[in-house]
Amino acid sequence: MQRRWFISRTNPEFLDYLSRAASVSPILAQILINRGIKTPDAARDFLSPGVTALSDPFELPGMACAVERVKEALRRRERVLVHGDYDTDGLTATAIMVLTLRKIGIETNYFIPNRMVHGYGFHRQAIEIAKKTGAGLIITVDCGITAFDTASSAKTKGIDVIITDHHEPLRADRPAGPRRQGSRNGEGDFLLPDAVSVIDPKLMMGQSDLGALAGAGIALKFAQALATAGIGGFSEDEFLPLLDLAALGTVADVVPLTGENRIILKEGLGHIRHGGRPCFRALKDICGLASKGLKAGSLSFTMVPRINAAGRLADAGDVVRLLLSEAESEAADLSRWLDGLNADRQRIEEQVYGEAVERLGPSEPAPAIVLASEGWHQGVLGIVASRMVERYGRPVFVMSVEDGVARGSARSVPAFDICRGLADCKDLLLSFGGHKQAAGLKMKSSHVADFTSAMIEIVEREVSGDELVPSVEIDASVRLADITHALVKELELLEPTGCGNPEPLLGVRELSVVNPKIVGGKHLKLTVRRHSRMMDAIGFGMAALYDDLDFSVAIDAVFTPGVNEWNGSRYLQLFLKAVRPSV
Repeated sequence: MQRRWFISRTNPEFLDYLSRAASVSPILAQILINRGIKTPDAARDFLSPGVTALSDPFELPGMACAVERVKEALRRRERVLVHGDYDTDGLTATAIMVLTLRKIGIETNYFIPNRMVHGYGFHRQAIEIAKKTGAGLIITVDCGITAFDTASSAKTKGIDVIITDHHEPLRADRPAGPRRQGSRNGEGDFLLPDAVSVIDPKLMMGQSDLGALAGAGIALKFAQALATAGIGGFSEDEFLPLLDLAALGTVADVVPLTGENRIILKEGLGHIRHGGRPCFRALKDICGLASKGLKAGSLSFTMVPRINAAGRLADAGDVVRLLLSEAESEAADLSRWLDGLNADRQRIEEQVYGEAVERLGPSEPAPAIVLASEGWHQGVLGIVASRMVERYGRPVFVMSVEDGVARGSARSVPAFDICRGLADCKDLLLSFGGHKQAAGLKMKSSHVADFTSAMIEIVEREVSGDELVPSVEIDASVRLADITHALVKELELLEPTGCGNPEPLLGVRELSVVNPKIVGGKHLKLTVRRHSRMMDAIGFGMAALYDDLDFSVAIDAVFTPGVNEWNGSRYLQLFLKAVRPSV
């Protein structure tokens, strides 16, 4: 797909000032400025995050009340049921909450809904399980912010509910449940379920690092609050090891890796590398991951898909069993099971994705892509939608039709708030919910055509044509001679990279190309030269450029510099992200 190239530039005097004051190279200084980090102190805090910088968990609204209710449960010797979710974020959040409550001496069970049987969200079956197990308190993680009916039903049966979630709450101008809490950001009232406490950073006033927490991050803050309060003798020494689970959930939910999330992930990755839990030792083994050099991106493409496969194709409750396991053999068996499920998921995903692309055909797609079909597996629709957004640069809605109901997933481009768009179509929907960039939805299949027309009109109205053309944001224009082992080492200070803190992209103009070739069937490998300097480069998944580009003329390249280790040697390599004829 054709993409627009943008390069960031800064006043040279200011760039030189920050470089000198923060003791970093001008290239790293430019990258920091691009991320809104413009003072020496901010640069030092960003490049060296630590657990001492974690915020006070009681800043989260509802936290103090929730801690008091847990203290009461401990005093009464009450049982507690943790209600989780079937994706990696919800599963790690469940494990954090269960481990914490058990550590302070509360008998705790958990319930993970089945995607096919129960669907997403706080489900009524949890109330029945709570009654059977004698639990007087249900704590949700990663769900529940719009579960008005379920929360009310629990209350009528004498079961208290604490909701911890990070999804968007409903506002008073949308039809919903019985209780309001005044918004403190000046945009109107929120409608909240009738619970003992509702903890969701989206309810906070103004901007806060806590607003970007994943469900696992909020469960971690709950554990931190219990440690701060010293409930049941739970201490900081017992809280800190939970960072590994929170890091995995944070990576999986693709939340911005800045502020609180950056601390959680950087510290948590250290715990995962050292492999304190049997689950991480087993998962690293089955994924072929070495502890040395383990990065956030490694987890995104290895552990996370395997864990998510359980929620897509099977019973994700067994993943919690894996995360809680203290037995090496059990962890190894469950990891092998996840590996097999992931292979099945990949096969089903490719089939649905191929059918979806075929349905669209070769013509330019509409501003919004809506596809619905019988027989498509519910468990892979979110991944298919994400791949189609990447391919076509449009908001995408992919649904499976069964018994007259279309249910599925939506993914968006950065310029379009998909939840707001769905709210504008709420009269055509049976339900919806999620984030600005990802959501789930359900409607009568007879409404799909009207929904398609309405969504196309909304996207046309709110998003310009240019915003639907993907862009490449280049951090800095450099010379090939600037790429050194020292620079690569310095850029590692930006880790962990990902959403909100992307890998640094550097650009070089007018490169000569030597010996271009295709390797592995789909990767482009070549050597680039500028004056007397030559360097290897590889573009993963960019084999199509071999025929599209004339390599006899100079090219411009966007890349992330790195080091390739092969047969005991270490040499610099450019990991290509975009290439075009030099202009």
